[in-house]
Amino acid sequence: MIPIGDVNPRRFFPLATVGLMVLNVAVFVYQLTLPPEALEAFFRNAGIVPQRLLEAPDAEGLLTLVTAMFVHGNWGHLLSNMIFLWIFGDNVEDHLGILPFLVLYLVTGVAASAAQVAVDPASAIPIVGASGALSGVAGAYLVLFPHARVRVVVPIILFVRIIEISALAFFAIWFLFQVVQGIGALGVAEGGVAWFAHLGGFVTGVVAGLLVRGGAILVRQQDYDRGPH
Repeated sequence: MIPIGDVNPRRFFPLATVGLMVLNVAVFVYQLTLPPEALEAFFRNAGIVPQRLLEAPDAEGLLTLVTAMFVHGNWGHLLSNMIFLWIFGDNVEDHLGILPFLVLYLVTGVAASAAQVAVDPASAIPIVGASGALSGVAGAYLVLFPHARVRVVVPIILFVRIIEISALAFFAIWFLFQVVQGIGALGVAEGGVAWFAHLGGFVTGVVAGLLVRGGAILVRQQDYDRGPH
């Protein structure tokens, strides 16, 4: 299933979501200007190299936990991530506000990278992409809007269908797919998708969403307790 949209109205223009999309695209356009040798060096300097990060965790290495979120390997990698961000990011930002949304994005992105490094600490292959942070946004979306409708494309042999399913159903299927692919990738030396970054980011986003919902419930209860009875 490929998500192409959702049925979940927002109140405000998603300034932070659009800003993140512009920043990701700008970095990728910059990458296109680099010759192959310089591009490879850029990936190694801006991406997370688990082996290097753990052997010498200096400030430059730790900074890659953030810079790696804005680097993408190719057009497909970039476009799929930006579509995901646009579909789910705007509503989460609308609910949280600009600054809390940006904090969520960065914190879950770092947690996602930490999960991938923990699973494959000896890897010398750079980890790049916004997928971990977007998985965190997705986890928060699931908690905040479990009954929102998500439009997905479903390939059926030679045909495709567009259907609507609940966010709960969509992310249950998505999460299971990440788990299966992640287990299958264990022990594979070649580079590929950082499945455990997706899982780590998603779980962190779910926790963040639960904290937000819990805080909102507490505030409502306090308002009720102070009100007239």
